[in-house]
Amino acid sequence: MAKISVVGAGSWGTALAIVLADNQHDVTLWARRKDLANEVNEKHTNEKYLPGIELPEGIRATSSLEESVKDAEAILLVTPTKALREVLPELKTYLSTPVTLIHASKGIEPESSKRISEVIEEEIPEDLRKSVVVLSGPSHAEEVSLRHPTTVTASSKSMTQAEYVQDLFINSNFRVYTNHDIIGVELGGALKNIIALGAGLSDGLGYGDNAKAALITRGLAEIARLGAAMGANPLTFMGLTGIGDLVVTCTSVHSRNWRAGNLLGKGNNLDEVLENMGMVVEGVRTTKAAYYLAQKQNVEMPITSVLFEVLFNNKDAKDGVDQLMGRLRTHETEDLTSLLADRFELNPKEL
Repeated sequence: MAKISVVGAGSWGTALAIVLADNQHDVTLWARRKDLANEVNEKHTNEKYLPGIELPEGIRATSSLEESVKDAEAILLVTPTKALREVLPELKTYLSTPVTLIHASKGIEPESSKRISEVIEEEIPEDLRKSVVVLSGPSHAEEVSLRHPTTVTASSKSMTQAEYVQDLFINSNFRVYTNHDIIGVELGGALKNIIALGAGLSDGLGYGDNAKAALITRGLAEIARLGAAMGANPLTFMGLTGIGDLVVTCTSVHSRNWRAGNLLGKGNNLDEVLENMGMVVEGVRTTKAAYYLAQKQNVEMPITSVLFEVLFNNKDAKDGVDQLMGRLRTHETEDLTSLLADRFELNPKEL
C-alpha cells in the first residue's frame, strides 16, 4: 500500500482516485473547493463531476494542498493545463524529499509550447522529484468510475518509474502498459483533442460518418508528423495514446472536446460553447499551442490550421471543411512512409 496524493478533484482525478483506492492505496484527494472536499468525505460522492457514482470510503479529501501531499510517495497531477503554473510553485514549498510525480492531464502550454512533463520539470527542482511519469490512453472518467475495462500507458524517461506507476494502478479493470517514448505519449494525448473538436464540428454540421472517418485518419497523420518532428517514435501513434485515444475521443458523447465541436458545428460561438460546457475543454487551448508549434517546427497540419481559424478568427465552420476537401491531391501513405524511413534510415521506395 502506497500513500498517494491526487491533485485535482474533477472527473478524471476522482476516477483515478477510485482506481487507486480499489487497489488499497492510501489516497488523499485535493479539491480546490472546501465544499467539494466535505462532500467527498461526508457523502462519498462528487455529484458535479461524476454524478451517481459512490466513491470508496478509502478516498479522503481535503482543500489543503499541504495536507494532501504530506508524506506522499507519489503525487498524481490531474489539474487543467492552465492551472499547472499556479499549483506547482505552491506544491514545491511542501516537498522535502523526492517524490514520483505522475500527470494525467492532456494538453500543451500555449505560451511556451511545452509539454506538461516539461512544465513540471521546470517548476519542481530535480532534487525533489524521482521522475515525471505520464499516464495516458483511451479512458473516459465516467467509464473508469464504473469499473469498465480500460487500458492506458505509463511513460517516463525512467522505465523503473514507469513500471512503479504501472504497479500502482493496474488491476482487473484498469490495465496499464509501459512505453519509453514520453514525447509521443504526451503529444498523442494532447493533440487528439484537436481532432476530436474537428470530429464534433463535422457531426454538428451533419456530415456523417464518412467525413468523421476522414478527419480521424488524416488527423492521425498530422499528429504523427508533428510528433516525429519533435523526436517521438511514429509507431507510438499506432498505439493506445495515438489511434486508441483518438478513436474514443472523436466518437463518444462523453468527450468534452467532441461535444464542444458539435456545438460549434451547430452554430454556437466559442464563448457560448465554453460557457455551456461548464468544464475545461483542453482542445481549445491545445489548438492554439499546436498551431504555433507546427509553424515553429515547419510541419504541415491542415486540420489544426482550419480549426485555429474557426476558433480564434471567426472562420465559418462549413467553409473550413470545404477548404480541407479542396486541398491539393497527395498520396495517402507518403507521410507515414517518410516518417518511418527517416526513423529507421530506410529507402522510402522499400516501404
